[in-house]
Amino acid sequence: MSLRTLMFSGVALATLGLGAALVLSPVNAPAFAQVQLQLSSPEGSDRVVPASDGQIKLSFAPVVKAVSPSVVNVYATRIESRAVSPFASDPFFSRFFGEQYFQTRPRESRSLGSGVIVEGSGVILTNSHVINGANDVRIALSDGREFAVNIVVEDKQTDLAVLRVRDPKGTSFPAITFADSDGLLVGDLVLAIGNPFGVGQTVTSGIVSALARTGVEASEYEFFIQTDAAINPGNSGGALVDLDGRLVGINTAIFSQSGGSVGIGFAIPANMARLVAEAGVSGGEIVRPWFGAKMQTVDADIARSLGMDAPHGALLTDIAAGGPAERAGFRSGDVVISVDGQRVDDPSAFNFRLATKPIGQVAKLERLRSGSVETLDFTVEAAPAAGDDAIASISGNSRFSGVTVRQLDPALSEAKGLPYDATGVIITEVSPGSPAEGMGLRVDDVILSLNDIDLSSASTFQQIASQRVRTWQIILQRNGRVTRSIVSG
Repeated sequence: MSLRTLMFSGVALATLGLGAALVLSPVNAPAFAQVQLQLSSPEGSDRVVPASDGQIKLSFAPVVKAVSPSVVNVYATRIESRAVSPFASDPFFSRFFGEQYFQTRPRESRSLGSGVIVEGSGVILTNSHVINGANDVRIALSDGREFAVNIVVEDKQTDLAVLRVRDPKGTSFPAITFADSDGLLVGDLVLAIGNPFGVGQTVTSGIVSALARTGVEASEYEFFIQTDAAINPGNSGGALVDLDGRLVGINTAIFSQSGGSVGIGFAIPANMARLVAEAGVSGGEIVRPWFGAKMQTVDADIARSLGMDAPHGALLTDIAAGGPAERAGFRSGDVVISVDGQRVDDPSAFNFRLATKPIGQVAKLERLRSGSVETLDFTVEAAPAAGDDAIASISGNSRFSGVTVRQLDPALSEAKGLPYDATGVIITEVSPGSPAEGMGLRVDDVILSLNDIDLSSASTFQQIASQRVRTWQIILQRNGRVTRSIVSG
């Protein structure tokens, strides 16, 4: 079952019945009708509170009938190697002998999730964690038909993936319509559609409990819609829709003590999902904007020191030299408080807002500096692409054969959590079974020096690593820790 579940320790407080249904009872209708509350809708909104027994009995069935054909089941099959020795998982034996000393045999595992058809030719949007590592992925429509699909886009940064039907056989698939998720308000009614626990397509209802939730997952694009519509394992990648039958979010995660729904579910907003879906439809890659500044959340103490009435915004703590932020006039100590009029509460909110802007668009960023607020025009830019001379691959009779590296630049350093002025080359690929893998090199290792020669470029690394020497002195950084090793050539 696939659902990103955020577990809390403790005993489950309630047990969910799989057949439970939402019932709107008319018992309280008379009292409801007698009390004339003076409620006003948000400005520019046509939302109204039910005012009669007849309105309370209205059904979601027309919405479900229109939307449910666009929601599919996603089946992912993985072939994994598993050690057969009872000692293979023992950390003591693994430490001294390594798992390579134990026999392994392939094992098939399967996971179940949901997906949403976003293009009539057979393009499906789902969660990345649903299909991660899968050797075979298939979808099943609501009418039972099954199709094999290819993975077109797998974007772990947003936890979204795009699938395309391998052989549609002339089928025209029912595609859903995207909504503007920025138009959601807390309290809006929503429906969640998916395949929880593999019981079959299921619809649950609820409200938008909160917007712009962060701190849910370790992602720079956290900006979740929170809902109390029941979401369970198997719902991942399914649709969160409004009462017009439009997609407002992709169901992704839950907070839970038991592994089942407790009324706190999270969905990726449609405005982010649309960008990933469009990349899948066009067959292109996802190109994200780069601001060129590191940020932190404005807490109460920082807000007081800056003379702010309340803590909000993204405080710029470091600026990339020559990057877009510096060229736009930003500097350390500035606070970005809105993007195109949309409030920014923290760095995750800023990253989300910027990520949904097309490259080349001019966004209006509201900045607080020295107690004054001003608006700057910021042209959205992509991170500079690596030139051919910034990448090097080693092959042939070399101890480093099978490794590909890229020299660090400010944008890449930021993406990897390194200082803007970091030096060295970072490993981007290690071929399985290669000498480089046998030496213990891993993706994201930063090689700082070879045989006492500092690596300032990929070409320098290629020149040195291609030599034949008896021993190698390697200084590398892994997970923030710098180590020195001596390896025979």
